[in-house]
Amino acid sequence: MAQISASLVKELRERTGLGMMECKKALVEQNGDIDAAIDHLRKSSGMKAAKKAGRVAADGVIRASGGYMVEINSETDFVARDDNFAAFADNVVAAVAAAGSTDVAAVMSGDLENAREALVQKIGENITVRRIANVAGDVVGNYVHGNNRIGVLVALKGGDEALARDVAMHVAAVNPQFVKSDDVPSDVIDKEKEIFSAQAAESGKPAEIIEKMVGGRIRKFLAEISLVDQPFVKDPDVTVGKLVANSGAEVISFVRYEVGEGIEKEEIDFATEVMQQARGE
Repeated sequence: MAQISASLVKELRERTGLGMMECKKALVEQNGDIDAAIDHLRKSSGMKAAKKAGRVAADGVIRASGGYMVEINSETDFVARDDNFAAFADNVVAAVAAAGSTDVAAVMSGDLENAREALVQKIGENITVRRIANVAGDVVGNYVHGNNRIGVLVALKGGDEALARDVAMHVAAVNPQFVKSDDVPSDVIDKEKEIFSAQAAESGKPAEIIEKMVGGRIRKFLAEISLVDQPFVKDPDVTVGKLVANSGAEVISFVRYEVGEGIEKEEIDFATEVMQQARGE
């Protein structure tokens, strides 16, 4: 029997997208012949997962546990609502919380990766664990919206979990970009100043008036994107900062995930998709 090197297994894995153990087994069975191993895998159900690996998984769910949050992707909303997919997602977030890790590759090694590959085989869609977030503080709260497509983690100094959950719910609904205005990078502010200045210049007003106009717009802009300056979604008469301060607390950090954000999904018309499925693509 030929010696199966790690580099040979790695090459087959890269060329097929299949799991390491499956690639090694195929190489052993084909006496180290990588082309024969590929032919063998093409004839097996395992290659179905490899063929799907290149397809965009931009749907899915968010799961949260304690101070950890995970995005698990599928190709379609139909699969995202499947009980088997939901059970897999639950197992992933439980493993993440138990491991205390945000390293997707580390968390997905071993049994979980085998479970993912088996689910791909069963469902027929690409399934991926895209990203993991973590926050830490005196108090940590999480909120996942009812459709499981938006999730938020919030860390507070002081306060309690109910307050942290309320803040997380606000973040899910309003989508602030920063905790406070001091956190906004100078280049973001400079860009807005440039835009506001150009707009104000068209008014024909004196320079000192334009400067005041721009200053007012910048203050409004910062308030709109800063969590603590936003009117609390459940009580617009109080800002989030005031709400938290009234409980003797302070917002330390937050993370907001929305399923598929930042992923470019190719738009395919229904007829084309049916034809591709019929061809087994």
